[in-house]
Amino acid sequence: MSFMEPSLLRTTVIGSYPFPSWLHHAVDHWDVFGTADQQEIIEDAVIVAIMDQIAAGLDVITDGEQTRLDFNLSFYGFLEGISLESASPRRWGPPAHDQRGRHTIVGPLAAPRGLGTVEDFERLKRLNPSQEVTLKASVPGPYTLSGRLVPGASYTDRFAVTEALLPLVRKELEDLVRAGCNELTVDEPSMSCYAHREDPHRLVDIFNRTVEPVVGKCRLSTHLCFGNFKGHAVGLRRYAPMFPAFMEMKVDEMHLEMAGREMAELDIIASLSERFHVAVGLVDVKSYFVESPELIADRVRACLKYAPADRLSIAPDCGLSQTARWAAKAKLNNMVAGVEKVRQSL
Repeated sequence: MSFMEPSLLRTTVIGSYPFPSWLHHAVDHWDVFGTADQQEIIEDAVIVAIMDQIAAGLDVITDGEQTRLDFNLSFYGFLEGISLESASPRRWGPPAHDQRGRHTIVGPLAAPRGLGTVEDFERLKRLNPSQEVTLKASVPGPYTLSGRLVPGASYTDRFAVTEALLPLVRKELEDLVRAGCNELTVDEPSMSCYAHREDPHRLVDIFNRTVEPVVGKCRLSTHLCFGNFKGHAVGLRRYAPMFPAFMEMKVDEMHLEMAGREMAELDIIASLSERFHVAVGLVDVKSYFVESPELIADRVRACLKYAPADRLSIAPDCGLSQTARWAAKAKLNNMVAGVEKVRQSL
């Protein structure tokens, strides 16, 4: 199948997957391992993520982002020109986004080693045992990456930081496609979180300039969500402020968070599916209620009232890294089973 050909109700994921418990422990004691031990730990974790996704029956899988501390925080380790904050500014109390560190810019931003995703994708290709699944890579966009960097003398505000990061992300996308990546997600959750207070047309312009070199060279998607730090959102959870501006994004597929919002604004997929393939989130990654196959099937049928099956993919709302692995496995298994119920009826 070429990257532009549609398939019927594809089952896919956003990118991240829970760490196995032993990986959490290993990361906290990383310096006691030798480099060969560390490589083995990373590969074992990726194998676990791959096999869980294949066992669930997904059509599209990732490496579970097992080499990342967070969907984007690990990328700062590849950047020159910043001083990494050693500890979170707030360590105690209820989880909130102010527990995520911010890093000071001390010079021109550069990424001479790239951002690490090409190596991750090459590993995924090597370790994947199945020829039946599509392999996907995910990269955070420059506006989202800029959110954890403190503007200073070199870059006066967040948009200036974004512009400095844009060519670094763009090169990473080009390198991924050159490495054979045919399915690529550019994650810009900050755009969807803050579209209600920023100029959405300006955000779209940033996005389109970022992805311009790879448009038409891969199945390109973006993920619109409202934040997921330890199961907590941060943005105004409405899609209305993003549109119609976001209709001008140069992507093949848009991922939407629906399950955690009780399927609110579902009718928006009618207009979106006329322009894009739409991946609808039918599994709530922030909840430990495990959706049954029957519930998933009902939600798929609700989607089909607005968009045709060959323009729909089914996915979790967001990445699964903030969900316990036992729940993530059950949710993915039931998601695929529910989709299969509907496929059979079609």
